[in-house]
Amino acid sequence: MKKALIVIDYTYDFVADDGRLTCGAPGQAIEERIAALTEEFVQAGEFVVMAVDGHEESDPYHPESKLFPPHNIYGTPGRDLYGKLDDVYQANQDNIYYMSKTRYSAFAGTDLEIRLRERGIHEVHLVGVCTDICVLHTAVDAYNRGFAITVHADAVQSFNQDGHAWALAHFKGSLGATIIGQ
Repeated sequence: MKKALIVIDYTYDFVADDGRLTCGAPGQAIEERIAALTEEFVQAGEFVVMAVDGHEESDPYHPESKLFPPHNIYGTPGRDLYGKLDDVYQANQDNIYYMSKTRYSAFAGTDLEIRLRERGIHEVHLVGVCTDICVLHTAVDAYNRGFAITVHADAVQSFNQDGHAWALAHFKGSLGATIIGQ
């Protein structure tokens, strides 16, 4: 079965200590694992996607503006991939699909499903942040589109540890996902 790795929102704003909506230390703790998985998928010739949140400065119409401080603003360093993941991306740009997303799910309003289907991919591997927000919504949409789901528990994290634990259980119990790296 062909598979893809989807790296969700592993950016400066979501991970760095001074990021605008940071997971902080829990997000930083998965840096090595995310970089290694990305390198592994690239070297195996699998489809790798960087699904990166993007927002306009002070957009009063975006639903997240009522929930979170401004983050991942287009044209700012906050959207840069964090740490070693950026190094892996820079060295392999020709083999990685970088896409912007404006909602929690990497499928919402993007061409992700088309890209996966045209490559005959039936299984998605999910890593990144936040486990209980963008990773969760991407997983639900993948499930609803009939993709098999694998979540790398050692490569997802959140700023809400209760939500993180709940989401890991939900992936397995409600979406039939395979959870590895626990």
